[in-house]
Amino acid sequence: MKFFVIGDVNVDHIYHLDQLPQPGREVHPLRAVMQPGGSGGTIAVTLARLGHSVTLATSVGNDPFAEYALSQVRASGVLESAVQIASDEATSTITVMQTADGQRTMISSGGANRQLNAGKLKKKDIESADALIISAYSLVEGEQREYALKAIEYAKKAKKPVPLFIDLGTGAVNKAGQGLIDDVIQADYLSLNQHEILALTGTSSISAALATLADEGLHHVAVKVGAMGCIVWTPAETELVDAVLPQDEEALDSTGAGDTFTAVFAHAVMSGQPLKAAARMANAAGGLAATRLGAQVRLITPEDLAPYAG
Repeated sequence: MKFFVIGDVNVDHIYHLDQLPQPGREVHPLRAVMQPGGSGGTIAVTLARLGHSVTLATSVGNDPFAEYALSQVRASGVLESAVQIASDEATSTITVMQTADGQRTMISSGGANRQLNAGKLKKKDIESADALIISAYSLVEGEQREYALKAIEYAKKAKKPVPLFIDLGTGAVNKAGQGLIDDVIQADYLSLNQHEILALTGTSSISAALATLADEGLHHVAVKVGAMGCIVWTPAETELVDAVLPQDEEALDSTGAGDTFTAVFAHAVMSGQPLKAAARMANAAGGLAATRLGAQVRLITPEDLAPYAG
């Protein structure tokens, strides 16, 4: 199966702390790691490791971090024909500080990601894909937004319309807020967490938010609700799909778990799984991803997912 993925690649600097530092204080991490990350990269890597043909559209700087940001993309066999180099911007980096009780602070630089040139998008690459997956960070601003919107137009107008999956991100929603809603309602499948759905719709409850999205014409929504799992919604039903706790593996780092969820959800839906089964498989994958330090470290295999298929 062929997927076309539009999203960021980053170098993640991850610090695990007893507590987040106060202004002016220096703290020493319990653990510190540097790993390749980014929503686009993590989604693409996960799909490629599951055996799919994946093209990733992203942009990196002409600097040493570019090679590292793309290291797992290349190792996983993701096609790089749509990867661009922005010579006047640095490869994106993100600093993540998180504590064992779930507190998290991030410093993010969009960098080269936002310079993805829409003029280089090939219509045939979208029309020949079985599905298009877009991280909402790509819809926030700059040339990258133009690229993503052009890809959506190609997908919708293709002779055989290409299914569109959109995954929100907290940073994207915090920056663009309800301004994203006109873009994301074009999705055939929308995935987001509980904070993001409230911010996107300007409502105070998930049920009210889902009603708003229904009014806007959405038909398939997966709301990630942390330790409870996820809520899958269609106009016909709403159901909580319980989280899947990894057996014999301890959760260490949630970085990239939501992106892994999105990749496996798309994999399962496009493989013909019922929506609830797709959500179970995605929950399992997100849980397994969190058992390693770094977004792209834990290999998700078909064998991992088979027990949760419909």
